[in-house]
Amino acid sequence: MASEQPPKQPRDESRRRPTIRDICAEAGVSKGLVSMILSGTPGPSAETTARVLAIADRLGYRTNRTASLLARRRSRMIGVTMTPGNPFQAELIEEIQRVADLSGYEVGLGGVTPSHGERLAIETLLDFRCEALLLLGSRLPAEDLAELTTGIPVVSIGRPIELPGFDVVRTADRQGFRLVVDHLVGLGHRRIAHADGGDGFVSAERRRAYTEAMEHHGLAPLILPGGETESTGIQAADALDPAAGVTAIVAYNDRCAIGVLDNLDRAGISIPGTMSVTGYDNSILAQLHRVNLTTVSQEPREQARLAVEATIERLDGGRTQTQEIVLEPHLVVRGSTAPPPARRAAG
Repeated sequence: MASEQPPKQPRDESRRRPTIRDICAEAGVSKGLVSMILSGTPGPSAETTARVLAIADRLGYRTNRTASLLARRRSRMIGVTMTPGNPFQAELIEEIQRVADLSGYEVGLGGVTPSHGERLAIETLLDFRCEALLLLGSRLPAEDLAELTTGIPVVSIGRPIELPGFDVVRTADRQGFRLVVDHLVGLGHRRIAHADGGDGFVSAERRRAYTEAMEHHGLAPLILPGGETESTGIQAADALDPAAGVTAIVAYNDRCAIGVLDNLDRAGISIPGTMSVTGYDNSILAQLHRVNLTTVSQEPREQARLAVEATIERLDGGRTQTQEIVLEPHLVVRGSTAPPPARRAAG
């Protein structure tokens, strides 16, 4: 007869082995920063290092030696944050992957969606031991990015950020919007509205660029609340007052412009007969014959190549000084812009 087994004792949670997350919670810092301090990686300040180590000692934290040994091996992986469904970013990623492959690196993608924000995407990429990050159109405040990425090489693509360890690769948005407005003014447009990109950092820069370009010509700016997607472009066109006499709309990007085009087409407004529309990005969508969108090229392949090369210069070459690479945009004129009706009638 089998001997009776003693009843299983409930788990004593007070004796649970402390983890890195426990240290993070008490210290109020990121998991990546704690991992760097515990592994002796340079970067964190002496004050933060001392505080984290004191908390780890008080909690009785003991490093997992297997994990520690694995952490010392390079992953040769570059993490990239991106927005699924953004065609411009898709072009960037395609070239990032190509250049990374040629350089012996892998690429990990962190999708930024309404239910999975940029902070979580960055934390996940770092959890998977990415050695560096490429941020596509980052929207997080600079102080949040500094906290999340301490000691990690970062390249911001599209958005200028002044932080230690951050490089920037972008096009000159002010020049790009000046090209668009100059083009429309040259065609004879005087009432030119801007469907903006919402509350992001890049949107604010482009809004300023549009305003400066209009004021350069002595024209009054008119901002339509928009966003980064087709649906927000539709909403921006809905906000246009027919009495305002607008004959051209400069959209934040190509996706927003396509929403504007869709709205105007449904309303029976001729493009470019009655209204001219421009985008920004020169995405694949803008090049389709049915869209035929006048837009600004940001040279996505060149941006992607330079961003990966800048990352590898830090990881393999030991570069520590920050750099900002600003590319010159160029206007691509297609069939969505023409002189305004009054100008054609006068001609």
